[in-house]
Amino acid sequence: MAIILESETRFASGERHAREQLAALYRVFVHFGWTDLTDTHISARVPGMQDQYLINPYGYLFEEITASSLLKVDFEGNVLSGDHPYNSAGHLIHTAVLKARPEIDFVLHSHTRAGIAVSAMKDGLLPISQHANAVLGTLNYHDYHDVTAENAACEMMARDLGDAYCLVLRNHGLLTCGRSAHEAFAYHYFLEMACKVQVDVMRSGAEIVTPGPGAIEDVREWGRPGEAPGWGGVHWSALLRRLERTDPDYKT
Repeated sequence: MAIILESETRFASGERHAREQLAALYRVFVHFGWTDLTDTHISARVPGMQDQYLINPYGYLFEEITASSLLKVDFEGNVLSGDHPYNSAGHLIHTAVLKARPEIDFVLHSHTRAGIAVSAMKDGLLPISQHANAVLGTLNYHDYHDVTAENAACEMMARDLGDAYCLVLRNHGLLTCGRSAHEAFAYHYFLEMACKVQVDVMRSGAEIVTPGPGAIEDVREWGRPGEAPGWGGVHWSALLRRLERTDPDYKT
């Protein structure tokens, strides 16, 4: 007899799929070491509900997040599904992006060592790696503001993001977004890798080699969002297969 997961009976099919994709993103963050205890967050817009989103219950480690444990919250801050509080800064950050970008369905935010390190560098992300050049065509910067309780600061962040898919939050961390889980993941992966490479190169003290302008522009063009959110789909499918083998309870 087939096993019916709780998330398959409690939620409509579109919301269930979004919950499973979002729960998978939380587990993938664990795999890559992109967590900061319980203090960062990832969100997904509820399909068919422009002003509602899913986010982690505050206080849970990312390895504990499951599809059914995610909170459903409206843009006014009302918890529509779930019995835990949410991170107030997370609510402000994610609703600011989702309000400003109706085509975006997933928003990822991290406080990694490499991401914070590059966010504190005056020149920001340098075009010294393929990973960096792949995101530089859709990357903006936001100066540091206290986003824990300031709607105005978050609205400014959304304006600084503009139509880009990647944002370096100065002295804070990284934010990426996408029209699908795999698009948002791919941008975060490339941005994080670019930051790690830059920190490694600068730490080495070696003279830096920068590709020629034509090569940089070619890779930038390749990394810019296309008409469909297909970027990262192959990588995401492979990661989901890994989760099915090692961490299948994310779907419950």
